[in-house]
Amino acid sequence: MIFSVFLKGLAMGAANVIPGVSGGTIALITGIYERLINAIKSFDLHALKLLMSRQWRAFWTVTDSTFLLALFAGIGFSIISLARLLEYLLEKHETLTMAFFFGLIFISIFSVGKTVKHWSATAWLMLAIGIAVAAGIAFLAPASENSSFFYVFLCGIVAMCSMILPGLSGSFVLIIMGNYALILAAIGRADVGILLPLALGCVFGMIAFSHILSWIFKNYHDQTIAMMTGFIAGSLLIIWPWKATLTESIAREGKPAKEVVTGYDWFFPSLTDPGTLLALLLAFGGALALYVMEKLASRT
Repeated sequence: MIFSVFLKGLAMGAANVIPGVSGGTIALITGIYERLINAIKSFDLHALKLLMSRQWRAFWTVTDSTFLLALFAGIGFSIISLARLLEYLLEKHETLTMAFFFGLIFISIFSVGKTVKHWSATAWLMLAIGIAVAAGIAFLAPASENSSFFYVFLCGIVAMCSMILPGLSGSFVLIIMGNYALILAAIGRADVGILLPLALGCVFGMIAFSHILSWIFKNYHDQTIAMMTGFIAGSLLIIWPWKATLTESIAREGKPAKEVVTGYDWFFPSLTDPGTLLALLLAFGGALALYVMEKLASRT
């Protein structure tokens, strides 16, 4: 059981590093999403009182800490070990890397959507809203890089909220906020000056947002899942493997000019290109990986 949760954490961590892919999607399709939200939500005043009164066993049980420890150990190990590898793959083989995750996320639309118990008119409306919001994010122009303590803290809050939501990628949100490359490099070299405010923001955002999500799940389950399905479907625009990154050179006084991402130019691949066939095979591999992951999750 603990090892199974750790493996799911590995998958969530790997997903969170890739721009456009959400760790929340992995949590949802592997059957641990609601447990994760409720476990995070349990860190409240009651848990704090138990901790302050040294009732360690009660605190550990109330907060489902065994589950959280195994999960976040997997996420942390995955992010630390895969950050440099994925940084290299995105730099040298971006199309092939994104193709694999495109296939994975495409199939997850059906995996998540089938958990809606009743597709009412409201559920369909929430699906449409989710698609519109996630797709709309793709057209936002990324901001400039900012390494100030408060801004990195804010990045942690926003990124964690988007990581929790299936279909909304924390990595892509960091790209929009201009700090994706900064944080990925900071992980690789263990830069405490960047990672500390980021971690504080993540913890704050995670606990605050989990309370909201838990209440929504409890009262509007089908509508929530429908919107999350829309988020996942809309995120396919961001993950689309065949796109050109548009950049602009910004002049800086006394410093070299800086290239800033301003948007993307999507296009369809040439079917006669051997690289396209390889990308399609990897997309199929991503879909197959999700299918296997879902089957293993259902057994455990």
